[in-house]
Amino acid sequence: MQLSSDSAAIEARFVLATRGLIGEGMATARFGVAVSGGPDSMALLHLSIRAFPGRVAAVTVDHGLRSDSADEAEMVARWCAARDVPHATLQPQTPATGNIQSWARTQRYALIETWRSAMALDWIMTAHHADDQLETLLMRLNRGSGVSGLAGVRGRSGRVIRPLLGVTKQDLQAWAQAEGLPHVHDPSNTDPRFDRAALRTALAGIDWLDAQAASRSAAALAEAEAAIDWTVGELAARHVQRDGAGWRLDRTDLPREYLRRLVLHMLGPDQAVPRGETLDRAISTAQAGNQASLGDWLLRGGAIWTLMPAPPRTAR
Repeated sequence: MQLSSDSAAIEARFVLATRGLIGEGMATARFGVAVSGGPDSMALLHLSIRAFPGRVAAVTVDHGLRSDSADEAEMVARWCAARDVPHATLQPQTPATGNIQSWARTQRYALIETWRSAMALDWIMTAHHADDQLETLLMRLNRGSGVSGLAGVRGRSGRVIRPLLGVTKQDLQAWAQAEGLPHVHDPSNTDPRFDRAALRTALAGIDWLDAQAASRSAAALAEAEAAIDWTVGELAARHVQRDGAGWRLDRTDLPREYLRRLVLHMLGPDQAVPRGETLDRAISTAQAGNQASLGDWLLRGGAIWTLMPAPPRTAR
């Protein structure tokens, strides 16, 4: 089939983005595509099998939260079978608890990673696009996020890549329509009980917000975040030392962002991350030469900062 100029541009952008995300090895890499049955993920699957024939498998996670979900997974399975694309439908084995969307996201990624490993696939692709990125940036801006949060949805997280972050939802839907791809629309995407859906409704009809420009800004912030992380690693190697059961930081004449990240480095990945305001207050207290509490730890300021386990609380 002859591609239109717009379609050819989308396909070329998709291939270029994929190469940029995975680097060497694209010529032989095998991909798993997460497909919900929506127009975005069906467009991603179609793009993938055109660009990487014989090296793509598809997976659908049926969370069992809607009566139509099994039929939607079957729709994807039939489409894949007609094109000799391997497809699996996965279902969570634990009941939904707490925040439903958070539970579904956690289950989805865990199930897909297990499937990826079993299938010996190199990468998982998801259909996050420029409009998703814009929504994420606005939601995080509204929460007062810093550089890390405003970097938005990452193009690559572990073995998951998102090569459509520079493509708009409108373009993906047009692709699905032009190619006659079967697809469904998840009603939760417009359910005002969910924050993202409510924001999406509020943004409808606002044509002066450029989703692709927002996606470029997020990518630039992600690069800035990586650069800051690299610098913090260098600073930690030179200026953070073990001090008994705790840590000491022997250089404190640094910008606040570096101090904030160095304290988090000393706390380590196994500790609960303090809320932004709590951490900022502790940094200000330490800069004044005083002591602040960070959960089970005490941060003591001065020329040298120390982070020590807090003494056990005594019952009254």
